[in-house]
Amino acid sequence: MTNSFERLQKVIAQSGVTSRRKAEKLIIDGKVKVNNKTVTELGTKVSPQDKVDVEGVQLEKEEPVYYMLYKPRGVISSIEDDKGRKVVTDYLGEVEERIYPIGRLDYDTSGILLLTNDGNFANLLMHPRYGIDKVYVAKIKGIPDKRELNRLRKGIHSDDELLKIVGYKILETDRQKNHMIIEMTLHEGKNRHIRRMMESLGYPVSKLKRERYGLLTLKGMQPGDYRRLTPHEVKKMRLSASSQIVD
Repeated sequence: MTNSFERLQKVIAQSGVTSRRKAEKLIIDGKVKVNNKTVTELGTKVSPQDKVDVEGVQLEKEEPVYYMLYKPRGVISSIEDDKGRKVVTDYLGEVEERIYPIGRLDYDTSGILLLTNDGNFANLLMHPRYGIDKVYVAKIKGIPDKRELNRLRKGIHSDDELLKIVGYKILETDRQKNHMIIEMTLHEGKNRHIRRMMESLGYPVSKLKRERYGLLTLKGMQPGDYRRLTPHEVKKMRLSASSQIVD
């Protein structure tokens, strides 16, 4: 819990008991008590001093933890998968806290993925208005010209969404093999964001990796490796988001 009042379902979800959606159902079903009184209103707000019980068990707020995973390709950015596929938390089996990914990387995309049990930190990093740079390197089939690449900054409409990047840098052009490697920077990451943009231009992505997230890089890591963020890194990420608010 934070130092202010928050919605009950959010507090339950951040405690690691269950998802926010399932927390709402528990409240409606009368399985949640605040200060020993059953609460069924979803608009209920609680403070850090309030005692919250879920199905007879008092909530224990976990200490916030922050991890970075070098997500391999072919892994789901989730804590579970109904098809039995490998998920990112499989790589953090020694972590006792109930952590979840901040945003997601597509199944076939590798690179930096952050995981935490701190909902406020996750929201701060995910929201595009805070201007956190997310840098990807994409290998694409074909060689677009400068005019086509500039369209990525202006924005491309796909499935009723406007997809765009902040900037790009051409790293390699191989006309013999007919491919290009481009570094692209985003402030948000919609579903298959880069892949959909490039497909719209007629240049499908054959390989994609997120190489930087704010100040964090993959230096010294291999696919499947993870590490805990240092307190300094967490503080710098918070400060970076707070100082780069985009209207």
